[in-house]
Amino acid sequence: MKQGLRFAWLAGLFLLPALLWLSPTNTLGEREPFYNSIAIIATIADKGKVKLIVSALSFSTVFYLLSKYEDNEVVKEKIRKFKVISETSDLSDKIIDKGLSSKFSDFEDALQYHCALKMDSNLLITRNVKDFKKSAIPIMTPVEYLKSLKSK
Repeated sequence: MKQGLRFAWLAGLFLLPALLWLSPTNTLGEREPFYNSIAIIATIADKGKVKLIVSALSFSTVFYLLSKYEDNEVVKEKIRKFKVISETSDLSDKIIDKGLSSKFSDFEDALQYHCALKMDSNLLITRNVKDFKKSAIPIMTPVEYLKSLKSK
């Protein structure tokens, strides 16, 4: 069942209801220069203007990366807060099989991509555009996406 637009990101801001695919790595890790554009998108989701969708894989990746630099409980609290404004896509056997048989050179990208397809995403938002050249879903960086909203 589709509700508004569905977007995707590894690792969706306008007045229409939308569902975005998002990886919380840059948001929860507050990594510059990536943080600001993602934080704007997350803020809009928090206001109920869009719904963010993330892969279940993203949460373990985020925990692993951030726990190297922050206390585990601080990282868990960040993830808890992010979960409030996002929906989680399951990482199923079927998705794993599709990732294994895909032409993606990066297995994690393949899993993220196939999770986005499963959720009927019509836009994938990533800062890693070059790895999604053969995508059936249009690809934008967070900055490009925000600029596209301003032009509407």
